[in-house]
Amino acid sequence: MEVAVNLELKTLNVKQDITFYNTSNDSLDTIVLNDWNNAFSDKNTPLAKRFSDEFYRGFHVAKEEERGSTTILNLSDSNEIPFEWERPSKNPDFIIVKLKQKLAPNEKIELHLDYISKIPSDKFTHYGFDQNGGMNLKNWFLSPARYEDHQFTKYNNFNLDDIANAATDYKIAIKIPNNYSIATDLNLAATDLTNPQWSVYSYSGDNRTDFNIVIEKQNNFESYTNGSIEILSNLKTKKLDNIQKAIIINRVVTFASAFIGKYPHEKITISQADYDRNPFYGLNQLPSFISPFSDEFIFEITFLKTYLHNYLKNSLRIDPRKDSWVHDGIQIYTMMKYMEENHLDQKMLGSLSNMKIFKSYNIANLTFNEQYSYYYMLMARKNLDQPLGDPKNTLIKFNEQIASKYRAGLSLSYLDDYLNHDIVPESIQEFYDLNKKQQADRSDFEKILTKKSPKDINWFFKTIIDSRDIIDYKFSHVSRTKDSVQFSIKNKTGIYAPIPVYGIKKNEVVFKNWIEPKNTDTVYTFERKNADKIVLNYDNEVPEYNLRNNWKSLKSLAITNRPIKFNFAKDLEDPYYNQILYIPTLTYNYYDGFTPGIRFHNKTILDKPFTFDINPAYSIKAGTLSGSSAFSLNHYYRNSTFYNVRYSISQNYYHYAPDATYLRLNPMVQLRIREENFRDNRKQLILLRQVIVNREASQFITDNSKPNYSVFNARYVNTKTELVDHFNFMSDVQFSGDFGKISGEVEYRRLLENNHKLNLRLFAGSFIYNTTNSDYFSFGLDRPTDYLFDYNFLGRSESTGIFSQQYVIAEGGFKSKIEPRYANQWMATLNASYALWNWVEVYGDLGFVKNKHLKSDFAYDSGVRLNLVPDYFELYFPVYSNNGWEISQPKYSEKIRFVVTFAPRTLVTLFTRKWF
Repeated sequence: MEVAVNLELKTLNVKQDITFYNTSNDSLDTIVLNDWNNAFSDKNTPLAKRFSDEFYRGFHVAKEEERGSTTILNLSDSNEIPFEWERPSKNPDFIIVKLKQKLAPNEKIELHLDYISKIPSDKFTHYGFDQNGGMNLKNWFLSPARYEDHQFTKYNNFNLDDIANAATDYKIAIKIPNNYSIATDLNLAATDLTNPQWSVYSYSGDNRTDFNIVIEKQNNFESYTNGSIEILSNLKTKKLDNIQKAIIINRVVTFASAFIGKYPHEKITISQADYDRNPFYGLNQLPSFISPFSDEFIFEITFLKTYLHNYLKNSLRIDPRKDSWVHDGIQIYTMMKYMEENHLDQKMLGSLSNMKIFKSYNIANLTFNEQYSYYYMLMARKNLDQPLGDPKNTLIKFNEQIASKYRAGLSLSYLDDYLNHDIVPESIQEFYDLNKKQQADRSDFEKILTKKSPKDINWFFKTIIDSRDIIDYKFSHVSRTKDSVQFSIKNKTGIYAPIPVYGIKKNEVVFKNWIEPKNTDTVYTFERKNADKIVLNYDNEVPEYNLRNNWKSLKSLAITNRPIKFNFAKDLEDPYYNQILYIPTLTYNYYDGFTPGIRFHNKTILDKPFTFDINPAYSIKAGTLSGSSAFSLNHYYRNSTFYNVRYSISQNYYHYAPDATYLRLNPMVQLRIREENFRDNRKQLILLRQVIVNREASQFITDNSKPNYSVFNARYVNTKTELVDHFNFMSDVQFSGDFGKISGEVEYRRLLENNHKLNLRLFAGSFIYNTTNSDYFSFGLDRPTDYLFDYNFLGRSESTGIFSQQYVIAEGGFKSKIEPRYANQWMATLNASYALWNWVEVYGDLGFVKNKHLKSDFAYDSGVRLNLVPDYFELYFPVYSNNGWEISQPKYSEKIRFVVTFAPRTLVTLFTRKWF
């Protein structure tokens, strides 16, 4: 390639010659070239849809000049005769070149190309042009795709850094302005500095699938040499000098070379952009002034993770998408071995583990390597884990970036422990050497492991790699004498996997033996060695679902009673204690005032089947006790779209009026349904509940409604939400002694091509029967009466004042208060809004309200909506409605409506939806 860089236009003018050798046994009539830079060309590419799925807004609202594209000017053969080629409309990130005649095995063909690569902004993926006028180039050129299993690998760019290029020899000449420099992992072949304005640098690299080029004014890369490899790094660290960094880099590079194998190229780049794309998630990401780790350790773990990632990515000639678990497994497993050798005593919480205040926390006692298991188990307990062998593009974000990576490394560590610590490292080295000679895949790695193993390990690939089956063992019978211990094992899930048994005496391991519990009636006998406790999977080598049933005391074989341990705020699950967590709370409503309390619960970081949450409180304004509680039982179905059933009962006791309290009991069953594709954002919910409400009589409330009532409610919700499109459908049925009603709601949001957002909502509801003599159970046009006490109203009984202006998007959905405000027969409304600029929208509502013995009323309103945080913080300013020009009427400030949400759990979903 000859590449002329235009830093003003953010383009590369490329003249490229490809000599393509058919090394397969097939005759080819097409050649596929990857063109991943063109994935940034518009808002409808697979990459753009991926961004939308993950709620990343930056790409869709970006300016046109911030996007990338590839414009092909010429594609011809050695005789300058143009090839026929196509770029599929649904797959704009690769092109298919149609050959004039078939290319037989061992033959070659030449392709000549001229094209312009318009480089995207680095704010989308960390690669591209930056704000300082430089470029970090990745996947910017046309490259032959990997050929395997009689076909070219046609992958879309999903921002996974897993382009499947064929191994290639490169020769590149890059022309840049004289005041710029280049950092690259290619080998410098020649320089031409004769022109006063331009410099031309020539590079080469053989047998590569990818390479890095960084162009910048100020060269921020520092060079370090270790044996035959040069390391170029610009990782940020302000508090370490070059000597300190060189010592750490030398230690990491030396370890990787000895543990995995010699790096096949002469140079490697380790950039801050590479790390920012795949950081080490944990406490080392905290700001330096509160970090529990030293600057040296943070730089070391940062460099270690990034170096191993690039080291393996540039060396392993596997399919980086289909076989990603191999790369991730070797990377994390090597990191674990490195930590064992260099930081064996390092804790997950770093220096915090040494503070007395944290001594009682289980999380403070975990070693650094033990955290990997908990990140994986976080997803397994949510029933969101996925098979390691699944392609990378099918994984939800948290699995792709964290949980599956960590479990892959844990799995190799598990196999290594089971095979006595020599088979797995030797297999990695042999597989690594194989990749230097030929294109490889996971089957090659599996063959090497199987060949070297003295035991049958087919279970490892079948269960650990290619399934999401969970492992869970417990002791079914234990007896002991002074010198021996006998026990049998119960397999709770029916999934076979070897597991270690430990003997523990005063928290010290006195024996460890691996068992293979293929038969449930097998009785195992081991020498006791004065052990006072036997524990399955004590060091968590096996990715086991539940560790709380893994131990038995040998002091007394009666049912083991775990002592209760109180901890402030949060902790990791402790297998040996019943944990009760507590934290102060503060809530507010107009009648109770500020309500301080203390919350007792057992919700550790990992989800568990049974949870309780008890929150006694004191209402300062009312001078009475109040509070809430909830108890729930979760049951997960692992291999079904019908994946979760939750049984729960909750209780709330607060004031609903200045002089009256309410007690609500809410027994409920929720059934959750998801798509087979875990990345699909569609979720379905079936809810069945009985809401029982007892209200004290109040002199302020005179609506003639019954103070005590019970309502059966069945609800179905079907929602699919992403950045560009949001769709939600809800149907609702309610039955009580005095009324029965049915309603439905459809909501649709769309981020249009012009970056304006359209919101539509349709509601319709009707009574089946209604013998009440008040509007307490009626449909509300502008505000629901909330007789089920579902909404967090600050002043639910207020008809005037600021608290009466609180708005909840429910039922009629109007913003203006229009008479009649309620419907005791039926109601149908349409709500719409359109964004004019950013969060400034115009809205309009129209609908019909029908009350018994009266004609239906037509209602409408309109105004301006400030949609600051959708569904969480919004303001509505009425302009015109049935009431006339509201903006010119007296006391206009009392007509303004607001949406506000303070609930932390609700706000957290703004962030977790990007991951789960």
